[in-house]
Amino acid sequence: MDERGSITSQWLRRHNALYQAATRHPFILTIADGSINFQCFKRWLGQDYHFVKAFVRFLASLLPKMPKEATDEEMDTLLGGIVALRDEIYWFRSEAMRWTIQLDLVSIKVTTQEYCEFLEQLSQGNFEYAIAVTALWAIEFVYYESFALCTQSNAKTPTELREACERWSNMEFKNYCVLLKGLADKYLEGSNLHVRQKAEEIFVQILKQEIKFWDMSTCDENCI
Repeated sequence: MDERGSITSQWLRRHNALYQAATRHPFILTIADGSINFQCFKRWLGQDYHFVKAFVRFLASLLPKMPKEATDEEMDTLLGGIVALRDEIYWFRSEAMRWTIQLDLVSIKVTTQEYCEFLEQLSQGNFEYAIAVTALWAIEFVYYESFALCTQSNAKTPTELREACERWSNMEFKNYCVLLKGLADKYLEGSNLHVRQKAEEIFVQILKQEIKFWDMSTCDENCI
């Protein structure tokens, strides 16, 4: 199928306003233009660490749902994602030390808790693999599209945040997102209308959750 005609590409056009709001959020824009309040970044860092721990469990839940006819490349893609998350957890811990954040003392915000609960629901067996792998693509893709803005040649991203932005905007991560998009489209195309409709609903929910997460990360001078 032509890329523009793929199911996920159709969704991106259909929900473009929501997609733009998720990937061009003021939180991201302030990183890209260099005006970000570092306290906002510290809040995001602490909250995203707790989100990533829930995300690890969600990604692991895809393995038993994977169809027996899945290719070795498909399995390698998911396993590679899990390995990358291990490294990401280590990075968060190291970065927290650099910013003097005690992760075990971070108070989990309601928005973070709701997003983690959303992931837990998606991890349950009643969600088809096509829906789960689509959710995985959507979450990762929003991060790539967002942080890629902060590493463009004209970006004024602070030096202190450059490494963080490059984690989710490098070519390896971009290729990973492309593979996930391919998996999502493959299994959506092989699914019935009900599954495709449910997957689209989940896609929209993820965009809204991402916007709320960025909103939560945006704060005043006194935020922690």
